[in-house]
Amino acid sequence: MHKTCYPLFGIVSVLNTPFTSRNKVDFPALKNNVAHALKAGVSGFLVPALAAEVSKLTRAEKMGMVEAVCEAVNGVVPVFAATGPVPLADAKVIVRAYSSIGCKNMMFQIPFTEKEQFLAHFYSLAALEVDTIMLQDWCATGYGLDDELIVELFEQVPHFRCLKVETVPAGPKYSRLLDLTMGRLNLSGGWAVTQLIEGLERGVHAFMPTGMHWIYTEIYNAFQSGNTEKATYFFRKILPVLAFSNQHLDISIHFFKRLLHQQGIYPTDHVRQLSISFDVTHERIADSLIQEVLVLEEEIRCNRVRKLS
Repeated sequence: MHKTCYPLFGIVSVLNTPFTSRNKVDFPALKNNVAHALKAGVSGFLVPALAAEVSKLTRAEKMGMVEAVCEAVNGVVPVFAATGPVPLADAKVIVRAYSSIGCKNMMFQIPFTEKEQFLAHFYSLAALEVDTIMLQDWCATGYGLDDELIVELFEQVPHFRCLKVETVPAGPKYSRLLDLTMGRLNLSGGWAVTQLIEGLERGVHAFMPTGMHWIYTEIYNAFQSGNTEKATYFFRKILPVLAFSNQHLDISIHFFKRLLHQQGIYPTDHVRQLSISFDVTHERIADSLIQEVLVLEEEIRCNRVRKLS
């Protein structure tokens, strides 16, 4: 079951991969995370992306994760399946496999060597059975894909309607692309979640963070309802978390899996051979920040309950 998703608004959760103590993907725990995120009000899911330790997953594990998430979501919100930054032949196999299990909203992660190679890769995947294409514009140290290239693809490929911008800096690029496409290209922010309020002010449609479902949905909903003071209040509350977790992708994975474990959503916080270990200082700082997150999420849940009563 899938849901055609354009336009995409709100918080789209990027799911960490839960592992058992025997290093197997824990599919019930993954579905548990989906259930918690839906209860918090997320607008969609992305799986398996960089936060999922995707390079450590087998193809069968990736397929199993996408299928498990689609089953848990049951068409309530869109699910995006990520191809991963793999060679074209492998990406084609992956796209066909995702489509065969009913997930036809996909995020293409295309390695860039030069323009002609990139276009050939993109058009080959776009010709397959896909409903909505999201393209990941990932560059942790620079500006990423040229604006002209993105606009060219947007104008020529009807199914390409969503772009996940993860560049440095992201803000000006959001504004340029919204101007160039007259707001028709659906933009999502990812790694630049530290500029979440700026992104919302610039008109970004969705954000794709990891974890903290209740806090992120509260910030987004408050901002969209015009209560920027409330949105800013909660955003500033999580800035220490973002400053700590965004040091490196591996630190982020360690932190949010530790959070999910302490929330009781994942039975373990096990990771698969990340390049950066979580030492005792990391653990001490993380545990202090996690306690602040737990208190803040409880405050948000209680406030929502009071509004409904």
